[in-house]
Amino acid sequence: MNVPSTNDAENNLIKLGIELPQAPSPFGAYIAAVQTGHLLFLSGMLATAGHKPTVVGIVGKDLDVEAGRKAAYTAALNALSLSQKQLGSLNRVRRVVRLGVSIAATPEFVEHARVADSASELLRAVLGEDTMSTRLVIGVASLPFGSPIALEVILEVT
Repeated sequence: MNVPSTNDAENNLIKLGIELPQAPSPFGAYIAAVQTGHLLFLSGMLATAGHKPTVVGIVGKDLDVEAGRKAAYTAALNALSLSQKQLGSLNRVRRVVRLGVSIAATPEFVEHARVADSASELLRAVLGEDTMSTRLVIGVASLPFGSPIALEVILEVT
């Protein structure tokens, strides 16, 4: 069994000067999150604010690596916000079990890991080093609403 993080995620947000956005709500016929036992599954997190994309495009065509990283960061902020809403406190997160990162990219694009690192780095900074996850990063042809990023997040919680 994993040892609970000694990090204080809520305090880390303050130290980092991060104000979480409003938690995203579903765009369709599904719910935003499901907790079963000690696992919290988040629906796909996009780079959105409200119900609008913050950036649209294909990485490697319309967007460069830095724009992709910003989109991944925004999607990770949304994941943190939704987790906080569902759990009452991010301090209940013991581990990020899985981070899946889908990137709308050209077939020639090969810097997927650099783009995905932005989401991983934010989660590590807020939740703590000992919460790091496994990760799968893939390139896809398109994502909902033209978003360049979609995150799959599974958390172990108390």
